[in-house]
Amino acid sequence: MPTRRHAILEAPSTLGLATDGVEGLPDRLLDLGLAERIRARRAGRLTVPPKDPTPDPGTGTLNAEAIAAWSPRLADAVGAVLDSGEFPVVLGGDCTILLGSMLALRRRGRYGLLFIDGNADFFQPEAEPNGEGASMDLAFATGYGPALLTNIEGRAPLVRAEDAVAFAFRDHEDQAEFGSQPLPPELRAYDLHAVRRLGVENAARAAVDHLTRPELDGFFLHLDADCLDDAIMPAVDFRVPGGLSWDELAAALRIALASRKAVGLEVTIYNPRLDRDGSAGRGLADILAAALGPAAR
Repeated sequence: MPTRRHAILEAPSTLGLATDGVEGLPDRLLDLGLAERIRARRAGRLTVPPKDPTPDPGTGTLNAEAIAAWSPRLADAVGAVLDSGEFPVVLGGDCTILLGSMLALRRRGRYGLLFIDGNADFFQPEAEPNGEGASMDLAFATGYGPALLTNIEGRAPLVRAEDAVAFAFRDHEDQAEFGSQPLPPELRAYDLHAVRRLGVENAARAAVDHLTRPELDGFFLHLDADCLDDAIMPAVDFRVPGGLSWDELAAALRIALASRKAVGLEVTIYNPRLDRDGSAGRGLADILAAALGPAAR
């Protein structure tokens, strides 16, 4: 099978956050040579609508109308890359870009999701203290939440809960403190404790086995920088001690991409403003280059 070319889409949305800064993620990774290192075509940058600091009264979610309107535009861009036979690498932005990425795939068939994130992102609006969609994106994508954000284009769920895997999350205390709804039992969950108990390679293989079932057309990779250990990735807005090492994340990405069933990848939440010495950004660019570059292929 010939190797597909990569195409980078810049999706610098902060609509899912009360704060700003993660919109600098694409520029920083591109300045570090990511496009050249993975031999990717630059497929464009999406313009993001302005933010409203007040949560939408109907959904309790910041910028809900803007997210619902913008996600199909991102889906169009991702779909155009897929139509060209390329592998989209979507550089966010906050985690609500997931809705656009998964909408693109929902339009095409039945796809799975490998959700590598330090947080489960399954809050419901009434429990999320700031109304931030970036804490609710996995819930919205799997159909849990207000219809405006779960039933975009009448296609709810964007990914079935049984076709998603939450991998390496460690925000249990935050979930308990604010009363996040639990992950549904049909959604596969390998929290950081399970990843460590099984070993990252065994856990990643189990996740990928679940996502390469014959009834799925492939799967998408969501990579939130806060899955990494806080000691090596402090440049995120919500910090939690612990996390994956560079080597552990590299192993998980290697196994996922080696399946040949991954159809795209997005990167979220890295905030260059918080990267005082630049080491977190360099490490993130290195790990993406190692996973997606010519040597990996």
